[in-house]
Amino acid sequence: MITRCRRAYGRLRLGTRLALGVGVLSLAVFAIVGTALTTYMRDYLSAQLDTQLAQAQIAQSRSIADYGTLSGKKYYSWFYAVYDVPRDGGPELRRPEDPADLPDDVEDFTALARAQAVSHTELLRTEHLRGVGDYRLRACEVEPGVVLVSAAPMDDIDDTVRRLITVQVVAFGLALLGLVVAGRKMLRRGLKPLSDMASTAHGIASHNLAETAARLPLRADKRGGGPEVEELRTAFNTMLEHIDDSLAVRAEAEQRLRRFVADASHELRTPLMSVRGYADLFQYAAANAPEERDKHLARLRAEAARMGFLLDDLLLLARLDAAEVEAPLRQTESDLVELVEHAADAFRASHPDRPLTLAPGPDALKLRLDPQRIRQVLDNLLTNAAVHTPTGTAVSVGVSVGGGQARVRVADAGPGIPADDRDRVFDRFYRVDKARSRDRGGSGLGLSVARSLVRAHGGTIELSSEPGATVFTVVLPLRAGSLTKP
Repeated sequence: MITRCRRAYGRLRLGTRLALGVGVLSLAVFAIVGTALTTYMRDYLSAQLDTQLAQAQIAQSRSIADYGTLSGKKYYSWFYAVYDVPRDGGPELRRPEDPADLPDDVEDFTALARAQAVSHTELLRTEHLRGVGDYRLRACEVEPGVVLVSAAPMDDIDDTVRRLITVQVVAFGLALLGLVVAGRKMLRRGLKPLSDMASTAHGIASHNLAETAARLPLRADKRGGGPEVEELRTAFNTMLEHIDDSLAVRAEAEQRLRRFVADASHELRTPLMSVRGYADLFQYAAANAPEERDKHLARLRAEAARMGFLLDDLLLLARLDAAEVEAPLRQTESDLVELVEHAADAFRASHPDRPLTLAPGPDALKLRLDPQRIRQVLDNLLTNAAVHTPTGTAVSVGVSVGGGQARVRVADAGPGIPADDRDRVFDRFYRVDKARSRDRGGSGLGLSVARSLVRAHGGTIELSSEPGATVFTVVLPLRAGSLTKP
């Protein structure tokens, strides 16, 4: 039973539970106040009755002392008994002139008179007299050997207390009902911001998060509810902003992945088709002259090598993306200036039609890096300058140090990169010249690979371009132990 009540209580709304809690607390307060008020009223009325009994006995004692019996005005429904109490015997009742002065049962009167005979103060007792009800009894010594016992009914006190209890129950009940009803309305109004946030949460839950929308359509914008609700609302909206950012990143990542898969499939399709075509030609020309077979085999090797380079770049990018799990770098202490000089020599040998200038800088710059990967970055940047500039375009490369960073500057005097393409030149498979053939324009992975490798070293690549001057700047941090020579 208790378990079912707890479950039913747990299913109630928060406002209802708080209202019931306030009601129970108020009921306890009303019960304490009502009990205290009723007890005080009963004690007060009893004290008043005791005083009335004492005042009445003063006058009655004079009558007994003067006339030997009760006379004068008597209160309605009161009882009076006079006892003679000898020293060596029990109390003896004096029969009154009016039989209505005594109840049918006088045992309680006799017992109180016996007790008063040996007491030095007046005695008070509350007794239930058979056939008449509850009475307040008071005994006093009129003179030595004579005791007066008076009894006053307590019906008026009981009636007054019952009426007081009835008034309290009705008043407290109405107050409790009003408190619960008004409190529930006030609590519902105070908790309305929480209900609004719950509605917002339900709306978000019904929203299809698989969509590529950048922002969730709902926010908890309504104000009110106090500082605590405002704090909760701020945290709730901050959480939604975080979800928005996560969804935007996921949507961008999914879009980039789709584009990457599509571009990779397109890039691999061309060499695969070429390999297939040359394989067919080689099959059909197998019986022909040896020089024909050698030409087809050379073309097969070239297309296979091209496809191998593309797959190597894709594998390297995948390893760089998963750098938290697998470190693709083998760092050693290497001379950056020497790497730049070797890259410049290789460029001059492979591109004699483009003059290369080595800008002055430090004679040596020792850094902790992967020499093979940094050399790959330099080769990619120099090759990019050669591929995308006319024959005879001047190219320069140089190393500088400043601000705790090493900088490698690769510049060319070509036509520059259009402003619309500068933000995307580092994207995978992106080409500035869409009409350029793959044989000359490459796969579009060179700059992307270069940026990923530099980031893996903790550096950045900066680009500035205008007609007649395109500059790629590789920025690497100087690590502890780096040595430079002027």
